[in-house]
Amino acid sequence: MTPDDHTRAAFDLLEAERTQNQIGLLSLRHPEMGMDDAYEVQNAIYRQKCAEGRNVIGWKIGLTSKAMQYALNIDIPDSGILFDDMAFENGATVPKGRFIQPRIEAEIAFVMKSSVGGSDVTRDDIIAAVDYVTPSIEILDTRIQRVDPVTGKARTVFDTISDNAANAGIVLGDERNALDSFDLRWVGALTFRNGEIEETGLGAGVLNDPIESVVWLAQRMAQYGQSIEPGQIILSGSFIRPVECPPGSKIHADFGTFGSVSINFE
Repeated sequence: MTPDDHTRAAFDLLEAERTQNQIGLLSLRHPEMGMDDAYEVQNAIYRQKCAEGRNVIGWKIGLTSKAMQYALNIDIPDSGILFDDMAFENGATVPKGRFIQPRIEAEIAFVMKSSVGGSDVTRDDIIAAVDYVTPSIEILDTRIQRVDPVTGKARTVFDTISDNAANAGIVLGDERNALDSFDLRWVGALTFRNGEIEETGLGAGVLNDPIESVVWLAQRMAQYGQSIEPGQIILSGSFIRPVECPPGSKIHADFGTFGSVSINFE
């Protein structure tokens, strides 16, 4: 893909977000596209959103579980950018029409107290930079069709990364847990929709330890001259399958003694 291709793809995705009309698969439009192209499209979206006055509040990490990696035939995670207009209060209601096809995932969120970065970032560096950890819900949306209606071809990881790793919203729980108070591998969630259990999972599903997920992010960001900054939120990756959220959905994720978090859809 050319730089003009990246810019055009970003424009189309932003227009899809604005109009709530999905676009076709970029991987069909550009069969030659690769991982670097996908992140260039994401970066073009980042530049445009910042130009419009949006602020970055953190980062999300996706494809951290083996199940999702196998589904997309990829062996590494991906990442996306969290913007200030994506944040919802715990227990809030998402207004009708805000998203196209919302889904949610339950995750452990890290809130940072100091900057951390570099290709040689270690687990200990991440631990030292964390302020606290808390339950979270990530709201996913897709500005790209999940499946091409003509060919039946499913979107690829390049489509998803281009689409800001499908990120659309974030909800944090009220609890501020010290990182050393829990073994995050054993922190799990019971995820309910309208009072019925939909998914369960454990933190170990995220690269065997969510801390390792944040290590991966910091090292990946270093390749682009970026670092994790104080106050930023890091969504470490889901340990459940995405839960569909049609209108009227009431979502509650119970993390036990770690806390809980909820979001509703009008």
